[in-house]
Amino acid sequence: MKIAVTSASGKLGASIVEHLIDEIGKEQVIGIARTPEKAQYLGVEIRQGDYNNRQDFDAALKGVDAVLLVSGMDEPQKRIVQHRHVIEAAKANGVKKIVYTSIIGAEENNAFSPIVQTNRQTEKDIRDSGLEWVIGRNGIYIEPDLDYIDTYVKEGEIRNCAANGKCTYTSRQELGYAYTKMLLGDKHNGNTYNLVGNAITQKELANTINQVFGTSLVYNSVSVESYLAERKAALGDFMGTVIAGIYEGIKNGANDVPSDFEKAAGRKHKSTLEMIKNYHMNHLKI
Repeated sequence: MKIAVTSASGKLGASIVEHLIDEIGKEQVIGIARTPEKAQYLGVEIRQGDYNNRQDFDAALKGVDAVLLVSGMDEPQKRIVQHRHVIEAAKANGVKKIVYTSIIGAEENNAFSPIVQTNRQTEKDIRDSGLEWVIGRNGIYIEPDLDYIDTYVKEGEIRNCAANGKCTYTSRQELGYAYTKMLLGDKHNGNTYNLVGNAITQKELANTINQVFGTSLVYNSVSVESYLAERKAALGDFMGTVIAGIYEGIKNGANDVPSDFEKAAGRKHKSTLEMIKNYHMNHLKI
């Protein structure tokens, strides 16, 4: 059974490839990447695949039984067509199953909603494709917060507009494990899973980071408007708006959803403490 993973050069795609290798071996896994040389280190066959180019995927999906479609990172209005290039090429090549990495979030009322809406459209396109399918809705990754820890320490705080809202954090490692099980198990076909961990507040996140890293961070909540202005100034209009929208969604409860992780993965999701400890262990300087 040949399984292809798109965006294999990205962190989530790479995690899925690595977990698949552990389950079925390198010979059965194909990575697809817009820039193939960036994924060569994975040690599997890498094929060219740019979401903007349908022809790439007509070639990349030849001889493939199942494809894992990692949601694209482009602007919302472009993503639906980009994802359709993969879905259509999968149908044309006789691919039997497609698994999609969608996302948790409010479909309206915040600045992140346009991205959620495009993911929901791709979910519909996949359900209507005639292929076997499984959809995962990813929670917020824990890693970006931990990658940002030097800045948090410098500033002495975690600051955003989530207030007391709860977020069901996950990690790319947890998702890599779950998607591998979803790709390989027919019992998952036709299901949509919330791939999330335990719901915690930003204050609880700060306290758990302090416990593992020995830091003394505090959490400070600011208004949605001021956080949006701050993030746009730091990251530009598009990414700043997306990030502010994510935290606004957390504030409003959009990320406090029940978890289907155990159904998808066959085991419980790791706790926030375990995920942060694993990250810390993996990033300690030798």
